[in-house]
Amino acid sequence: MFDTARAIADGLRFPEGASVGADGSVFVPEIEGRALTRVHPDGRKETVAEFSGGANGCAFGPDGAIYVCDSGGFTFDGDDGVRRPNGRADDNTGGTLWRVDVETGAVKAVFTECDGERIGGLNDIVFDTNGSCYFVDTTRGMLYYGDPVARTVHVAAGGLHIPNGAGLSPDGSRLYASETFTGRLRCYDIAGPGKLVERPDLHQHEGSRNLKWDGLAVDAAGNVCVADLPGSGIRVISPEGKVLGAFVTPVEDPYVTNVCFGGDTAYVSSGGRGVVYELPWPWGGLRLNCQP
Repeated sequence: MFDTARAIADGLRFPEGASVGADGSVFVPEIEGRALTRVHPDGRKETVAEFSGGANGCAFGPDGAIYVCDSGGFTFDGDDGVRRPNGRADDNTGGTLWRVDVETGAVKAVFTECDGERIGGLNDIVFDTNGSCYFVDTTRGMLYYGDPVARTVHVAAGGLHIPNGAGLSPDGSRLYASETFTGRLRCYDIAGPGKLVERPDLHQHEGSRNLKWDGLAVDAAGNVCVADLPGSGIRVISPEGKVLGAFVTPVEDPYVTNVCFGGDTAYVSSGGRGVVYELPWPWGGLRLNCQP
């Protein structure tokens, strides 16, 4: 089902949820590297911006800037060529949603608080057709809904257990969120901008390991493509909850973190190995709202 994947970049420091630009460049947040790195189509790597914490999922916003979720930072260790987070960094004071000017590299904090409470470790982000975004607070177990231009934000859903990835269905009627430890792939109807109504879970990971899901993206067919940590790859789940297949990285990695699309090409972040792979996607890639 899956053609052979090709590594387009290596030597990255725990790459996470990337975004693809108009020229085919892949913008890759590095958690351990605390940076946003641009991988040009010719393979050249360029540091776009640096952060005080740990750069996680990112997405283009309505103003052409890239918005980066920051976890606040982790410490890392590793063996056998695999890096892994092992604790909260000493200087981690909470999460931040950053705005990055792609041309100048200028970085500006957009959200650090919601309703007077400090935001926790941020993880993933997705924009809707209104130019507002849903973004994930892993440590506080929340989904926020924010307008980064108007600087307004509220809690769209709470009570999640270590949520990680988030993505919208192609028609914008559903939001999906993955939980790392429970293995739940949660599902919400969108009743209005930032208004979520919980549905039954789309899918449940059957693995026995503590770490199950990481980040996710939705493809052109509406399939939820979620990083399967014990599976060393991306599991593809239909809108009805059926497993359609799985991409497994050429080199085993228990920390495959996310996937994104540029046209019908998928880009998979192998976080522990510091590699980004590209491969044709059988169901086609979904162009995200605001993606150039």
